[in-house]
Amino acid sequence: MKTTNKILIIDLEATCWKGPVPKGQVNEIIEIGICILDTKTGEISKKQGILIKPEWSQVSPFCTELTTITPELLDTEGISFEEACKILRTTYNGYEHTWASYGQYDLNMMKKQCTYRNISYPLSQDHINVKELFASTKGLKRKVGMNGALGILNIPLEGTHHRGVDDANNIAKIMSWCLKNRP
Repeated sequence: MKTTNKILIIDLEATCWKGPVPKGQVNEIIEIGICILDTKTGEISKKQGILIKPEWSQVSPFCTELTTITPELLDTEGISFEEACKILRTTYNGYEHTWASYGQYDLNMMKKQCTYRNISYPLSQDHINVKELFASTKGLKRKVGMNGALGILNIPLEGTHHRGVDDANNIAKIMSWCLKNRP
């Protein structure tokens, strides 16, 4: 793992449906929530939600209900996935830093979408699964979701659950607790 005092915390939101993926559509990233955690001070900075226009799927009413992200919001504020990856590379130097997400989904989805679109992967290979780290640091027999972890730590959920920018910030708080409390 890279030695660093800065860890990128990332949370992805993707198109989703109630039930199976409709024929002709795929899960696509529609938001990359990101912030930087200073591992020495616990300070969380550079919070950003990068909205991404889907190319091969639609934002369903279920997805909007879950994330608050509407098709209209993506039409006006969204950029291409390729542009989003460029921001991760240039603004955040994603390939230079260890990065973390809550669970394995975000890592798998980023790799899958980069491969599928033939876009160079913008992040480091050094990834921390905060869900596993929290369970082992806290000595839990079963892993819990992000909201459950916040509850166990008595940290209030800040912002909107299932909005990448807010979830990344909340995950950073859990990651900071893990770093301060690891055996």
